[in-house]
Amino acid sequence: MAEQHTNDWQRFFDSYAPKYDGEVFTQNTEAEVRFLVEQLNMSKGARVLDIGCGTGRHSVELARLGFQVTGVDLSGGMLAIAQRRAEAASVSVEWVQADATQFIQPDTFDVAICLCEGAMCLLGPDDDPLEHDVEIVQNVHRSLTSGGRFLLNVLNGCRQIRAATEEDVASNRFDIVNMTEVSDVPTDGGDPDSAPMLRERGYTPPEIRRMLTAVGFRVLGVYGGTAGSWALRPPKLDEIELMVIAEKVE
Repeated sequence: MAEQHTNDWQRFFDSYAPKYDGEVFTQNTEAEVRFLVEQLNMSKGARVLDIGCGTGRHSVELARLGFQVTGVDLSGGMLAIAQRRAEAASVSVEWVQADATQFIQPDTFDVAICLCEGAMCLLGPDDDPLEHDVEIVQNVHRSLTSGGRFLLNVLNGCRQIRAATEEDVASNRFDIVNMTEVSDVPTDGGDPDSAPMLRERGYTPPEIRRMLTAVGFRVLGVYGGTAGSWALRPPKLDEIELMVIAEKVE
């Protein structure tokens, strides 16, 4: 696995890794993978890019079903658990430690996934909220073969707006211009008040459609993306995530 410099989100996920698989939103892996295989038209042996693969729960299940999987994540702690998961399942997955804004393998993959804010929407103090996620989407587009499908989750900006108060705007906890909110997560597993200011970027459905289209994807649909409730249905205003399915076009 290629190494890289440590940043604030990496420190958070390294400390969070041992707890991650106990979260309620991680308990539907097999059903989620069945959904991915069906909606992305995945043929046996397809090459799959899992951006922000975390502890590898989707990557390993896809490999178990016979797909060729590359899992990319910022966190060495997450990838260490992913490697142990793959060994326990007796499957082979290529694990790459990398920043998704820098990872590109041109024309390599048939399918790409980016789930549960594995890379999208997570901003450090110095990241540009208008450019960070565009770089990730551009890299995914370049890494897919022509006609390759991409399924991603992004934070639901409609929920952010409905939950924000004028006090949140005045204190910069919610930046209405850039659609970012200050994250409450501690980067070192300790006191949130001592952590660097990490931000999470939300999207409205038209905005994420426009981003993907501008990069060269054809957007097939924007749907509700709540963990455990994936379906081709309209998003709900207050659910945490949106799900987008797109296809690379030349």
